[in-house]
Amino acid sequence: MTAAPFATRFAPSPTGYLHRGHAFSALTAYEAARAARGRFLLRIEDIDATRCRPQFEAAILEDLAWLGLAWELPVRRQSEHLADYRDALARLEARGLVYRCFKTRKEILDDIGRAPHGPAEAYVGAPLAPDEETRLLAEGRPYAWRLSLAAAREALGGFEGLSFVEDGQGAPQVIQARPETAGDVVLARKDVGVAYHLAVVVDDALQGISHIIRGEDLAEATHVQRLLQALLGLPTPVYRHHRLLTGPDGRRYAKRDKAETLRDLRARGVTPAALRAELGFA
Repeated sequence: MTAAPFATRFAPSPTGYLHRGHAFSALTAYEAARAARGRFLLRIEDIDATRCRPQFEAAILEDLAWLGLAWELPVRRQSEHLADYRDALARLEARGLVYRCFKTRKEILDDIGRAPHGPAEAYVGAPLAPDEETRLLAEGRPYAWRLSLAAAREALGGFEGLSFVEDGQGAPQVIQARPETAGDVVLARKDVGVAYHLAVVVDDALQGISHIIRGEDLAEATHVQRLLQALLGLPTPVYRHHRLLTGPDGRRYAKRDKAETLRDLRARGVTPAALRAELGFA
């Protein structure tokens, strides 16, 4: 059997300017694609209309080109493909694998705190009775679509058969997926129509992504995404979660901490070659 062509992607959200951590992640994926003589794609994950800005997207394109990266066109923007996500959600809804959750964030946190085994980060709920759901919909109450772990487990006959390949340092490893640790994750919100997990799973399948190369902070997300791939009949890529860069203070670079941006580096005369060398891509 011929192996699928190597294809990977860099998928930033245009909610701020790129920093060294983004550059490291983009270069890691780009160089892996070059080494494999494969494809490198850029995807703009802009479903959060309240935080995403056109100027940040323009800056992403400028920064990556400055680094010397090239990518296939056209660039996929999630905001332009909401119909793809609605279709996937409808397939899950038709099989009874999702339910509307009308609880507020505070109510969710209160429920988690009252769990019999003590506080945990994962929320597990259940569909409302039909008459109660109808009443809340008539009132215009906001809701989120959540994946039902119980229904998913029943549909698949358990999660024991779910696994994925982690191809990082050393030999590739087969990892048993543990989607139950994430609880009933949100797949879509009434106002947006999709949330992170569902969007990226659909995108990766439609774009033919064979290798997902991203930071280790997203390693846990792989477990629920593997479950969604199984439920939607989508292929499972090989995963590679790289280390996260940290600054002089030992904290990882993050937009919220106002990490020095690539624009800042350019402004003070840092060259692409110097940055690549600093990041280990001489």
